[in-house]
Amino acid sequence: MAEVEKEIKPSDDSTDDSEEEESEEEPKLKYERLANGVTEILQKDAASCMTVHDKFLALGTHFGKVYLLDVQGNVTQKFEIVSTSCLNNNFLFNTYLDFIFFVSSSVKINQISLDEGGEHVGICSEDGKVQVFGLYTREGFHEHFDCPVKVVALHPQFSRSNNKQFVTGGNKLLLYERNWLNRWKMVTLHEGEGTITKVKWRANLIAWSNAVGVKIYDISTKQRITNVLRDNTSLRPDMYPCSLCWKDSATLIIGWGTSVKICAVKERDPTELRDLPSRYVEIVSAFDTEFYICGLAPLADQLVVLYYVKENADQMEEEIRARPRLDIVQPLPEVCEEISSDALTVRHFQQNECRDYCLEHSEGEPLFYIISPKDIVVAKERDQDDHIDWLLDKKKYEEALMAAEISFKNIKRHDKIGMAYINHLVEKGDYDAAARKCQKVLGKNMELWENEVYRFKTIGQLKAISQYLPRGDLRLRPAIYEMILHEFLKSDFEGFAMLIREWPGELYNNMTIVQAVNDHLKKDPANHTLLTTLAELYTYDQRYDKALEIYLRLRHKDVYQLIHKHNLFSSIEDKIVLLMDFDKEKAVDMLLDNEDKISYLHKLFKRDHHKGQKYHERQISLYAEYDRPNLLPFLRESTHCPLEKALEICQQRNFVEETVFLLSRMGNCRRALQMVMEELGDVDKAIEFAKDQDDAELWEDLISYSIDKPPFITGLLNNIGTHVDPILLICHIKEGMEIPNLRDSLVKILQDYNLQILLREGCKKILVADSLSLLKKIMKLVSRLITMMQFCNICSSKRRGPGSGILEMKK
Repeated sequence: MAEVEKEIKPSDDSTDDSEEEESEEEPKLKYERLANGVTEILQKDAASCMTVHDKFLALGTHFGKVYLLDVQGNVTQKFEIVSTSCLNNNFLFNTYLDFIFFVSSSVKINQISLDEGGEHVGICSEDGKVQVFGLYTREGFHEHFDCPVKVVALHPQFSRSNNKQFVTGGNKLLLYERNWLNRWKMVTLHEGEGTITKVKWRANLIAWSNAVGVKIYDISTKQRITNVLRDNTSLRPDMYPCSLCWKDSATLIIGWGTSVKICAVKERDPTELRDLPSRYVEIVSAFDTEFYICGLAPLADQLVVLYYVKENADQMEEEIRARPRLDIVQPLPEVCEEISSDALTVRHFQQNECRDYCLEHSEGEPLFYIISPKDIVVAKERDQDDHIDWLLDKKKYEEALMAAEISFKNIKRHDKIGMAYINHLVEKGDYDAAARKCQKVLGKNMELWENEVYRFKTIGQLKAISQYLPRGDLRLRPAIYEMILHEFLKSDFEGFAMLIREWPGELYNNMTIVQAVNDHLKKDPANHTLLTTLAELYTYDQRYDKALEIYLRLRHKDVYQLIHKHNLFSSIEDKIVLLMDFDKEKAVDMLLDNEDKISYLHKLFKRDHHKGQKYHERQISLYAEYDRPNLLPFLRESTHCPLEKALEICQQRNFVEETVFLLSRMGNCRRALQMVMEELGDVDKAIEFAKDQDDAELWEDLISYSIDKPPFITGLLNNIGTHVDPILLICHIKEGMEIPNLRDSLVKILQDYNLQILLREGCKKILVADSLSLLKKIMKLVSRLITMMQFCNICSSKRRGPGSGILEMKK
């Protein structure tokens, strides 16, 4: 309920509750005080009666007021019985404002009745007034009797035109029904046994009580069908009134004094009718209680009972009034079993008597209203949320968590409950249990996880939570894991080693932890645990050489398992001596079992093609079996491998590229080209092969093979223009053959031809220019030689004859 005062707990008492021991049994009901408008009403007035409907509540007071309330206790309408001087019997003053006011004297409202639809209201009061009216219509009835009217009850289907009936009770039980002339006809159903104190109408059955007992009347047959005498005749009926409640249309529950009877209305066998009513009543359960009954209500197959309690004072003759009790009991044929019992603290309970309490309930929802003059308390069944709250209050956190998981709507509470549970365990000092519970409670919430880790660090319990940290899809920041590893590294080397083995290496910065371990090893270099752990860290980091070095130094028994597990054969090639020294037999077995994985011949060949030439035939088989990518490079580079043997091995394994190479190397280029075209079907590789061989016959073979394959023709047209005259290919193409992208290929041929022409012209120009340049250089050289010869004395004398030089000197 919204805006209610504090919850009325079963053990809530202002006087002696502090001395009571808290019950370990979970209560069945929870309590709230009806507040808001009700609080203001009861401060100035007192409640005398209340009727409950699924849609609203109707409250009557000692000062003659009737209030319609919502389920939170807010006033929606207000009524007062109109005096006879203001209106006639068939008129009701009604206004549709927030409240409806009537002029009246201040007298106690004895009872309020509502029909099932909540559309009509019946009211009776201590001064004899009776009023029946519609909440949404102008129809109504008003009468003023000369004696108090204690009860009024509308036909449950009063809204229907053929069910305009109601009963009133004072010193008589009167039935009013409206006839076809729209007039009210009155019939006396019962009189002469004192005041009618209670009346309840269900379907066609009317039950009422007087000083003698309880009667039931069948309105459909107009017959009274039973008379249940009251027990506890010594109790005054006005002080300890009867309580009536229909469980269903055929089950009446009667409570009077300390006695409870459950009556079943049954159909009589038609053969036994004679002058008897068609129905009869069978008491199916009857039992006595410890306290005085103020009200009854059904709860499934159980009963909710409101008790008035009187206790004897220790040193006083007078009795004191204790808090009223609300019990849930399981009725049996002659006894009842108590399911739960709550003592309620209602306001001014010390001044209340049995007749001041009553219990009303809602048909639609199991709500129970405890009405007293100055207080109204609502009881309702406890739901899953209440169950979880009770478990938390009792520190039963495990059960609370399970209850929250079962209830879908409480999933959001799971984290809150779980955190409370973890806090409780930490306060108790049960750190391991608290850490273990983190896995279930924190789930995939990284923020909560990191908060908890830092809390465990603060209290010095990082080791406790280390085993439960997430390491799957959810992972915390690496700094969190590193912080815990550093904590272990300070004082617990074995624990540190265990975490390294259990945690995936990607949880933390591997190099940071390696450095930390190395720092500790500087102080204790022979620490076997740290060295082994360091080797594992190197393994995570794929630094296998360092890991193997440590394992071999430690003579670790699992070194060979490590090599196999991580396929470290490439890392042990320079450590064979160490392995042999450690365990010769295991080392030899390992080398023999894994000769294909330890590549000595390959490295030897890469270093010097001529060393180890006697093993080249063996290498061909090893490459073919275990390392094909290196086979073709080996065949190309080796000058010592037997070609026939290599060809046999490659043909057995259908290694086309290697076979093509070997055939070409052995001079069978035509067969090699045929394999490229037939086995590989790759025109580009065929063209590339023909280019490499630069053999006209191969080009002719390639053209002949391709002439009936349009895709091959396209490839040739696109590629041979610079190596073979395209006319040779074009002439072989049959008319009408569809060739993919022929236009583009022809364009490319023309472009290649133009490019060749341009290249030739360019070369020609360059050649001519170079020839002219060289000619000019020669001419210049010749001219210089001629000039030099003209000025040569020896040459001149030879031309002039002997002695001409001396004569020239004399001149």
